[in-house]
Amino acid sequence: MTPLPLSVFIIAHNEADRIGATIRAVRDLTDDLVVVDSGSTDGTPALAASLGARVIHNDWPGYGPQKRFAEDLCRHAWLLNVDADEVVPGDLAAGIRALFAAGEPAHPAYRIGIAEIFPGENRPHPWAYTLTPVRLYRKDRGRYSPSPVHDRVDLSEGASVGRLKGVIHHFSVRSLGDQLDKLNRYSDQQADDLAARGVAIPTWRLFVELPGNFLKAYLGRRHFVRGVYGFLTAMNYAISRHLRVAKHYERRHIDSRLDPRNAKS
Repeated sequence: MTPLPLSVFIIAHNEADRIGATIRAVRDLTDDLVVVDSGSTDGTPALAASLGARVIHNDWPGYGPQKRFAEDLCRHAWLLNVDADEVVPGDLAAGIRALFAAGEPAHPAYRIGIAEIFPGENRPHPWAYTLTPVRLYRKDRGRYSPSPVHDRVDLSEGASVGRLKGVIHHFSVRSLGDQLDKLNRYSDQQADDLAARGVAIPTWRLFVELPGNFLKAYLGRRHFVRGVYGFLTAMNYAISRHLRVAKHYERRHIDSRLDPRNAKS
């Protein structure tokens, strides 16, 4: 099929079990498919290259900086970002083609729904919670935030945003243990980010973060419709959010003890 005037970029690290489906779903949309790898040891770069991607190594600087690095490598003005555990289904790919069929799209940025697919499922639950971030955009009107933990596109003032039909399928959970390990590492990065920005979260949050975020995931994000597995993933999410605040508290507590201004004379 004729490629669109569009670059697709993916950031990856040890995604050989998932990135193949990601690339196959989008490679007909573009003649510029970029994979930025941060040091995989499972064959991810070789697999991506064999499927037609242009693979570049860049040591991990955080989510926003890595995606900005990938943006700079893209040849086209229009960018589509998908993660290495996401798949663009056929109806969404057709919708992206239709958007460009008449020439330049009406908006400089488009939101796309993203729905998680848990192990044992082959499609998103019809009532599954869906995020709607900007994933298709002109890089002269938007760039990924430089934040190492906040994964979002910051648009220029006045940029209008459209919405595409269809949803990206997000295969984010390999297993509960793998999910918790990933969330634990992410909570380290969040604690680092809070310290770098000089943010102080009040101590009382330690006592409400876990139950509050369990309710947010289980009820607010409708994990309850996924049965027992939904309960378990909501618990993992709540634990990770608690760890973010706990690690933040621990670092502040230790730093205050090490501060020579607090030492006894």
